[in-house]
Parts: sequence; C-alpha cells; structure tokens
Amino acid sequence: MSNLVVHGGTPLRGRIIPSANKNAVLPVLCATLLTNEPLRLLGVPDITDVRKILDIFRTLGSDVRMDHATGTLNLHHHATTFDAAHHRLPEEMRSSIMLVPPLLARFGVARLEDNVKGCTLGVREIDPHVEVFHRFGGRVERAEGSLLIRCDGRLQANHHWLDYASVTTTENFVLCAATAEGTSVLTNAASEPHVQEFCRFMTMIGVRIEGMGTSRITVHGGTTLRGGEFRFDEDFHEITTFLALGAITGGDVVVKNSAPENFPLIDRTFAKFGVTITHEDGWSRAHCAGPLKVQTPFTSNVLTKVEAAPWPYFPVDLLPIFIALGVRAEGNALFWNKVYDGALGWAGELSKFGAHVFQSDPHRLVTFGGNPLTPAVVESPYIIRVAIALFMVAASTPGRSEIRNATPIRRAHPHFVENLRSLGVQVEWTSEE
Repeated sequence: MSNLVVHGGTPLRGRIIPSANKNAVLPVLCATLLTNEPLRLLGVPDITDVRKILDIFRTLGSDVRMDHATGTLNLHHHATTFDAAHHRLPEEMRSSIMLVPPLLARFGVARLEDNVKGCTLGVREIDPHVEVFHRFGGRVERAEGSLLIRCDGRLQANHHWLDYASVTTTENFVLCAATAEGTSVLTNAASEPHVQEFCRFMTMIGVRIEGMGTSRITVHGGTTLRGGEFRFDEDFHEITTFLALGAITGGDVVVKNSAPENFPLIDRTFAKFGVTITHEDGWSRAHCAGPLKVQTPFTSNVLTKVEAAPWPYFPVDLLPIFIALGVRAEGNALFWNKVYDGALGWAGELSKFGAHVFQSDPHRLVTFGGNPLTPAVVESPYIIRVAIALFMVAASTPGRSEIRNATPIRRAHPHFVENLRSLGVQVEWTSEE
C-alpha cells in the first residue's frame, strides 16, 4: 500500500494528539546502546524507522519489549554483541550513522553501509561524521560496499568546530563525547528542539551536558551510564502539519502541544498567509478569517518570503507544508531552502493541480497562489513532508486525487490516515494498479 487516495474539499475538524518526533526518537534509540542498564521509553511511535532499529537490536541480542498499542518500549542491552563481518546497519535511514559511536564504545568497531541514506534531498555528505570519528580517535577504513570504523581503547575527548550546524553530526559528537574520558566542546552545534530532547535523555542516563539549546555544547564524559525512564515530547513537525491541514481546508483542527515556546517563528510564518495560531491550556489551534491570503510586506517591491535554515531559523523540514499554503493562498510568496540543494525538484507536481509555481534555482521557489485548482494524480519523491504537502493540496481541492509513492509518511507519522479520518477526511492507502 504505497499510494494515498483522498476525496478533497472537506474542511478538517477535530482534535489530534501528535506522536513523538522521529528525529528525537531515533538518536535516543541509538544512545540506549551506551548503557548496560534497563531503560523504559514512553511515547515511542510505531513508524518504520523505529521498527528497523529495534530489529537491529534484536539481531544483536538485546532484550527488546515493544508495546505498540501504548508506545512503551523496554530495552536492556546487557547481552548485546556485534560482529562487523556479519551484522549490517539499516541502509534506508540516515540515523544508522548514530549507531557508530555506541558500537565503538562497546566493541571497538562499527560497520556502516557506504550508501546509507534518508530522504532524497540532494547530496548528503557523511564527511562531517567521519571527521568527528577521527577527532575522537576512530580510524575509518573503506571495505567493499561499506565503511569500517575502529578504535583502540577509549575515545579521546576533544574540542571541535563544525562547518555548519548539522543535527546528526551534533548528536554523533555528543554520543562520542559521552564515553570519552574528559571534557569535549562542540562549537556551531545544532540546537533544534529534537536535539535538545536528545540531550535531555543523555542527561537522564548520567551524561553532564552544558549549553543545551545553544550553538556551543560542552560534554563531560567518562562516567558509567545508568538506566531509567524517559517520555518523549510531541513532534513540533506533526503539530504544525495538522494545524496547516486545518487551515488549508478551511476547517478547525486543535492539536496537543506541550511546548508552545518552540512556536513563535512558526506562528509568525503562518501569519504571513493569513492564519492566526493560538496556544491555550496545552493545545494549539489555527484560525483563518476567510480565504488564505499572502500578507503584503511593508517594504515595497519585495515578495513575502519564508527562509528555511538550521534552527532557530524556520525549520527546513516544514518548508513544503508552507509551499502548499502558498499555492492555495491568494498572492505571491518566495520560499528559500538554505540547506538542501535537491529539495524543491518536486514543484512540477504542483502544476498538475493547476498551481502556478516557478523554481528560480535549486534553493528558491515562488508560488503565484490563488488559482483555481483541480484534482490530480501526482508522484511524490522520497521526502516525508513533500508527500504531506501534496496531500494538503489534494485535501483542499474538491474531487478525487491520488498521491503516489506516499510511503515516506510512514517514516515519521504513525496512524496518519486514521488521524485524518477522525478529522472527517475520506482517505485510504492503495497499492499500484
């Protein structure tokens, strides 16, 4: 079942309790390998990437007890083993690279498939990770179809300055530093909410970290790490997604949100399209007085723009969601992806709905919104929130539309279709004819 069929034109109404953030859950799962003590994780989403990592843990001999109904995961890595000659890490997700530091710490060796990849967002280099492994004393060797990373003895604490604020490289640095003897400092660290959540987990198991949420992180390593219980927050990406679905369909969707302090810039970005976001008593709501309309800038002769870059900029992963709003809203807007060079190539699919968009270069796209749209059959690239953006346009357009190759959604959003049905949408998964 890889395609989503939706009968659009129905305003979405209701309440949603979002799942945890994939980009917090996966590094935390990798980090659990650092301790031999039992752990309990609460709010673990039933998504494909989680299942793949848990399958790896079972292969390595870990005690894994997952209750998908409640989202409760009990883990114990006391009997875990690793054989670089036989064990393989999942190739289909970038988070595999964060299994390297705990495997190095426990076994002195890790094996990474050479073509490990995630969403098709253009060239996504692993050189920053390799450099981090080198800085801590790891040796990276090329083998047939894979990379072998080895370390003799304990990792070595160090100070490092990243070329750019990479989320997974920051998390890999913290994972390495946690078991290195001494104090490590990372400058130009990523500070996204999911990085902060990951650091809170590391603190819970006994790692002393200073500077969480800033661009300079200090990690005091070398202590014996413990077990414990940790509950994940709601995913700010999913919160934003359902608020946007309510707005683009002219509905009224209320979403549970325990961390509205992450939303000031996201709220102001919604406002650029005539959408007001309110936060009250742990819930968030999108309200639009009339049709969506791009707000005119005070400065003459410039376009309203959404610039996406590493936090605390507007989150790049949410840019497709707002491109969908731009297509539907009256007026013109510029969208600027400052991170990935291959993330806007899907814009041509929007024209199948009758949308007018222009990609000026690999990083910038202009929407000329407010045109009448018609149902369409479109192809999604392997990018989670592009599949959702195409779905948003389809859901706001009366008639039957189909988003083909929509399976990336399952990598981040459990029960996506079930949640949509609870809001009144007629939608279903189908397979290729």
